[in-house]
Amino acid sequence: MQFNKDKKKYLILILLLILVIIFLIIFFRNTINKNTENKSALEEKKELKELKIPNKKFGICIDSFNVENTKVKRNENLSALLLRKGISYSTIDKIDKISKPIFDARKIRKNQPCFYLYSKDSLMELEYFIYKIDPVEYLVYKLKDSLSVYAGELPVTHKIKTASGIISNSLWACMEKNDINPILALQLSEIYQWTIDFFGIKKGDKFRIIYEESYIEGKPVAISNIYACEFQNMGENNYAFLFTQDSIPDYFDEKGNSLKKAFLKAPLKFSRISSHFTFHRYHPILRITRPHLGVDYAAPKGTPVHSIGDGIITRKGYQKRGGGNYMYIKHNSVYTTSYMHLNNYASGIHTGVRVHQGQLIGYVGMTGLATGPHLDFRVYKNGKPMDPLKVKSPPVKPVSKKNMTAFLSLKDSLTTELNKINFDL
Repeated sequence: MQFNKDKKKYLILILLLILVIIFLIIFFRNTINKNTENKSALEEKKELKELKIPNKKFGICIDSFNVENTKVKRNENLSALLLRKGISYSTIDKIDKISKPIFDARKIRKNQPCFYLYSKDSLMELEYFIYKIDPVEYLVYKLKDSLSVYAGELPVTHKIKTASGIISNSLWACMEKNDINPILALQLSEIYQWTIDFFGIKKGDKFRIIYEESYIEGKPVAISNIYACEFQNMGENNYAFLFTQDSIPDYFDEKGNSLKKAFLKAPLKFSRISSHFTFHRYHPILRITRPHLGVDYAAPKGTPVHSIGDGIITRKGYQKRGGGNYMYIKHNSVYTTSYMHLNNYASGIHTGVRVHQGQLIGYVGMTGLATGPHLDFRVYKNGKPMDPLKVKSPPVKPVSKKNMTAFLSLKDSLTTELNKINFDL
């Protein structure tokens, strides 16, 4: 009886021992497999890290070449750019003829980027010459084997962005302070040129914008579109929404009225008002008090001056009494404008010539009685002078009835997004 009990214990011990051995075998096998897998994964990562992805640009794997990056210098043309790299006149002549249907080499401009791609062997032969036409377009001249020329475009990506700010000094300074692309300042001045006097922006005016910016190789290159903006000027909200009507994109306010008016708000961009409309002004040269029936815009000599609206030049010449080089434009049966102290006139500007809104008509100067370069700008309504800053101009074609539903839907959506933007970032 005792023998059977001992035998039973012995069998149980053997069974437990076998189970322990099996467990240890499985444990060590899994550990070895895991270590092997980890090692393989590390080796795979190392191989991927060491694997260099080819750098393809301008349709060429440029890692295969020695690249010289430079810019076109003054008076350099295609011949000058290639001759100094050892390309013969005959080859240049052939490549120029091949390129003419694609790009006229005479349009190569100073300061545009260009690239020379040399072979990596001991000969260091020039195989490609690349000229960047603009930030997007480029031209490739293949100079080895069979000559060829082709144009291409760098891939452009677009990002929807927002911007806002509260003005303490100037719109431009506000853009710089808030790290916003300053080109937006120029575009805002163009959108609101009929409704906001950007020379009269006050401290505390504020704006918020929804826009699209274009990128090439991760770098911003252009503001593609401004979709919506709100500009609070002197306590008044000025909205602008980009809406396409009759296949023409344009800006409209929240009621569907066009932001374009019969007259521009001012005849020149980014200056300052040095003298306002008044009936009692002390003249700095004549040293007498007399009316100043216009607005003086102080600006550097040569600053472009534009007509504020369509019209016909009725008078042009030199005013001995103090106005210097001047011009009068009759816009309609009610309004006439005058521009004085001009340094010179734009090409083709003569009495009787019809001009269009925004057309270049002359340049700021200091002819006549003037202490510094400026434009004396005046507006006459039915022959009587009026303050140019107080001219109310009727809008042009608004959103049509058939497009109003689509416009209001877009406007509501964009307004919701605008309201999410804090003015002071």
